[in-house]
Amino acid sequence: MIELCDLSKHWPGAPAPAVAGLTLTVPEGTSCALIGPSGCGKTTTLRMVNRLVAPSGGSIRIGGQDALRADPVTLRRGIGYVIQNVGLFPHRDVAANIATVPRLLGWDRARIAARVEAVLALVGLDPARFAHRLPRQLSGGERQRVGVARALAADPPVLLMDEPFGAVDPVLRGRLQEEVLRLLKQLRKTVLIVTHDVEEAIRLGDAVAILRAGRLVQHAAPAELLAHPADGFVAGFLGQDRALKRLALFTIAEAPRRAEPVPGEPLAATATLHQALAEMLARGTRAVPVVGGGSLALDDLPGFAAPSPGTEARSP
Repeated sequence: MIELCDLSKHWPGAPAPAVAGLTLTVPEGTSCALIGPSGCGKTTTLRMVNRLVAPSGGSIRIGGQDALRADPVTLRRGIGYVIQNVGLFPHRDVAANIATVPRLLGWDRARIAARVEAVLALVGLDPARFAHRLPRQLSGGERQRVGVARALAADPPVLLMDEPFGAVDPVLRGRLQEEVLRLLKQLRKTVLIVTHDVEEAIRLGDAVAILRAGRLVQHAAPAELLAHPADGFVAGFLGQDRALKRLALFTIAEAPRRAEPVPGEPLAATATLHQALAEMLARGTRAVPVVGGGSLALDDLPGFAAPSPGTEARSP
């Protein structure tokens, strides 16, 4: 669990605090995405959690322990950290990069080698092909996967991710998001993610925290956030297509299935309703077949896309 209580950061000479009175809890085994306009304090908050930035006030507890009283080096070795530009050591091969923290923790060679192989497989990289490559021999997506593997190498209970996919192209970004989402569900780490992308936040976060000028504006599950923005700022930040974004939170398996068969390639029940709608538009149909039989109809989507009547955002 990550607990931030009345956390603040005021840079010397700055007219206003970068972070002001932030209170936020990320329950054990869940993920929270921090999002907001540039300069809202989200990266500063993340860097305070692992003591790369010293808070001006407030408290941080990780797993029930006071992080501000802990030795910073020891603290960081127990936290996985993934950044946008990966930060791999260019002169070390993939295996040596991943082994960085286990080596500092004094693991023996056999244990390190086994863990390197395991986490490479976990992020979808064949150890036999990638363990001894240098970072310059990897694609952008491969480097990002190695960055995630390195963060997971010592099996830390907490994972911090700062714009983890910001440096990769949109197509690859979507695939990496899917892989990380699979890992988060599988490993049940406590995760704090910083992103500027609303769709990424609602896709990866069990909860989303929106910051504005260093202050928490709203903290809620993605479906609640999209259905009930706290004010006009949140509604505007989320965008006018909130209804479409809500479709990405539900799968075909959660929607009514019609018995009538329709032609075409069937979609898996794990596909999102947003993906199903995209397929209907691409095929020029009002329904798509589903693996296992039956079909999903366009007429059944509005109930998932729109909040209940009378729940529109309030104006500020």
